[in-house]
Parts: sequence; C-alpha cells; structure tokens
Amino acid sequence: MNYTLHQLRIFLKVADCQSITKASEELFLTQPAVSIQLKKLQDQFELPLTEVIGRQLYITDFGKKIAETSRRILEEADMIRYTIDQYKGLLSGKIKISVVSTGKYVIPYFLKSFMDKFPGIEISIDVSNKNKVVEGLINNESDFSLVSVIPREVPINVIELMENRLYLVGSSKYDQPVKSIKDLKKLTLLFREEGSATRMAMERFLNQRKVPIGKSMELVSNEAVKQAINAGIGFSIVPLIGLRNELASGSMKIFPLKGLPITTRWNLVYNKGKKLTPAQEGLIQYMEENKLQIAKEHFSWAIE
Repeated sequence: MNYTLHQLRIFLKVADCQSITKASEELFLTQPAVSIQLKKLQDQFELPLTEVIGRQLYITDFGKKIAETSRRILEEADMIRYTIDQYKGLLSGKIKISVVSTGKYVIPYFLKSFMDKFPGIEISIDVSNKNKVVEGLINNESDFSLVSVIPREVPINVIELMENRLYLVGSSKYDQPVKSIKDLKKLTLLFREEGSATRMAMERFLNQRKVPIGKSMELVSNEAVKQAINAGIGFSIVPLIGLRNELASGSMKIFPLKGLPITTRWNLVYNKGKKLTPAQEGLIQYMEENKLQIAKEHFSWAIE
C-alpha cells in the first residue's frame, strides 16, 4: 500500500463534507485535483470508500473506518511536526475553539496577545449556539469551548476567565416605569432560541418569581435581540458584555430590577481525557497566567 498523507487529508475532507465540490473549496483545490487524489487512494483498496446515489456522495461503512484511521494518522503526523518545532524552540500547531454566540465579544481579547506571542499557532473559532458547542465537545470536534454554563454531558476541565453579568435592557425611548417584577407583565419579552444559556438564565429568573409570560418573541442570536430592542419591540435579560456600543451611544439602557444582575462566569473548557498538543498546553498555561490581567484591561467596565 502506498498512500500519501496528502491523499488521506483530501479523503478526510471529502468524508467530512460529504461532497467533492465542498471539499475542493475548503482545500482551495480544483474539483479534478480532488477527484484524482481520491481515485488514487481508492485504487489501493478492494472495497469502495464512497458511493454515489442519485447525485449525492456517501461514505461507505468501510470508508468511515478509513476516515477514522486517517484522522488519527494525520494527527500523529502533525505531532511530529510540532515536536520538531518544539525542539527548535518554536511553538506551533492548530487549535479549534467553539464559542457560544455571546462569547464572540469575549474570546478575541483573550487570544490576541497569545497569537502575537506564538505566530506559528493557527487558531480557528466557530461561533454557534450552546447545544452545538456542547456537541462539539462530546464528539471531540473542538479542542476548547467558551461557555457561561458548565456542560454536564461530558467530563471537562475548567478555566474560569471572568464574570458574565445579565441585566434587563430596553430601548432608551421607552419612557414608562419598570421598577418591579410586576411591571414585566406588561412588556413584550424577547427570548433567545431554545438551548441558549442566556435564555435559560432569563427563564429561570422569571420562573422563580412566577412572572406570567404575555407577549413574547424568540430570536436566534444576540444581534437579533439587540435589533429588536433598538426597534422598540421589547425587553430582554442579556449579557452586559455585548452591549458596550449600544449603552455608550444611548440607544439602549439598563432598567434596574431587584434580583438583577444575574451573575455567571465565562469559562474555557476542554475534555478531561483529551491528549493535548504542545500548542494546546501552551494556551492553557497562558490563560491561567494572564486571564486576570486581560479581564481587567479589557472588561473592567463590565465586571467592576
């Protein structure tokens, strides 16, 4: 057998994308180039790696096993390169971080100086909802995740970064009093989608105080909630961290209410059983040593 790492990498991308077209786009290769390397790899096996039904490409059961093995081979090959760099006094590698949607206001500030210090490390960030972030942890699709609620579905290590405070926020144009829990009954309440940590915190606050939900609206992102607030549609309990520009411009304001803010924490988490690369160990060490200074430097307005 005479397969190459290049062929395995292409096949793995085809398996992940379930498409030669999408794989070629992500690999920045032409479709014929991907097809040629896929055929060369296929020629080394008696059993098919893929099959086409209609116009859809599928990975066979045998192909899935080869994909799993390919992933392990490529990870070990990368480890060889990282080890060589380490002996040369360099730190290199790839780090995948999944981030819940509001976390996009947080994670860049914690990564900036780390990336400046270690330019050989490639970092990719996937912003998604809480359910998908947890799923990525369970399936080992991400190396780290930034969350405000600790997932219980998988054993993890936790690095606490900073506080996350949630307030009742509405349009600055709203001129009626909102001074007590009973005033919430007359408001249109804006909720994030099911599974969102922000929604869970808001629902818990309302349920504990037996606030009946009247008019409400569900939105799928923090940005959509902010636009609805700006439009004067309603109110929401949201993380302060994503409101700096709106509060500074005066388009939104915080409505003080007993029981608020709700305080949680932003946490960088990773699987307990994960085999860490030097780059990943470097990120953990950097976070532990610098998290307090970073939070103070960039987020003192939101946590003090």
